[in-house]
Amino acid sequence: MKLRTNLLLANLTGIGVLLICLFVSYSKMLLSIEQLYWLSSVTAGIGLLSFILQHLLTRPLEKSIARITQQTKRIAEGDFHTEVPSIGPVEYKILAQQFNEMSRKLKESFDNLYSSESARRELIANVSHDLRTPLASIQSFVEALEDDVIKDEITFQRYLHTIRLETVRLGGLIHDLFVLSSMEAQGEIFDPQPYHADELLISTLESFSLHLEEKQLKVEIEMPDKLSAANMMPAQIKRVLSNLLQNAIQYSPNGGKIVLSAHEQENTYLRISVTDEGEGIEAAETSRIFERFYRVDKSRSKSSGGAGLGLAIAKSIVQLHGGEIGVRSSTGEGSCFWFTLPIYTSRKTATD
Repeated sequence: MKLRTNLLLANLTGIGVLLICLFVSYSKMLLSIEQLYWLSSVTAGIGLLSFILQHLLTRPLEKSIARITQQTKRIAEGDFHTEVPSIGPVEYKILAQQFNEMSRKLKESFDNLYSSESARRELIANVSHDLRTPLASIQSFVEALEDDVIKDEITFQRYLHTIRLETVRLGGLIHDLFVLSSMEAQGEIFDPQPYHADELLISTLESFSLHLEEKQLKVEIEMPDKLSAANMMPAQIKRVLSNLLQNAIQYSPNGGKIVLSAHEQENTYLRISVTDEGEGIEAAETSRIFERFYRVDKSRSKSSGGAGLGLAIAKSIVQLHGGEIGVRSSTGEGSCFWFTLPIYTSRKTATD
């Protein structure tokens, strides 16, 4: 039985009981026939009016419930673009608002689920591609060596060298996958310490001195004379900076310039940036550049870079430190990769 029917029956029952009680009371009052009929008519009319008002007032309630029921069915069918109008009594308006909020959160949850599933499929495809390529290369060279196809020593050694390079590449990919999964699972103890940016920049540049000389790149360092120490794990942040510097060297033209800068932001964060004079990145690419296995080079060739995990690892490291990472770039004008770290603040306890 419908709610409205129950309400009308309850109202009708209450009116009936009331009318019977009134008629009995009128009969005991020693009223004249005309007075009894008149009072009885007025009482019956009021009861009928009350029933009609009850019937009219319950219609909005029934419509509100019907709308919620209809939208619930649509959600059950997978359509989350639903919204119940906020009409009727206050309680029903609150119910409609809560229902719309629930529908919005369900839509967000399913959108995130679909996005995660799409990312998972893309991740599996990329992992399969990047694992299959070196394995296929190793297999082909090993088969050539086993079949005694190679007779001269120089070619034989070249094949062995290629196998070693592909093995190193495969090992590096597996290591990067392990590091990324370990960081996302918080498998490493986070123990930051105060460390100065100038030491970080100098030690990182020393590691790339040969690469810089090979491409005859000029390096400029921009930072104030006094710079607060940042709260970091030096080895991890050096990995972030190394990845950004390696990309800058790779995509910079011969004889170009790379600018490393560090400065404070509102005495709260330390901002470190690496700017190159490369070809730049399209705006559509910058929003996905930090995703796992995502590479601007759609061909995913070996000569154009790694497996696309470096920036994803860098993002995880920076976020672990409570900072942010990003890029400013446009086609033909180079790129500026930057990240922030919280500035170290010493806690002094007051003594009496």
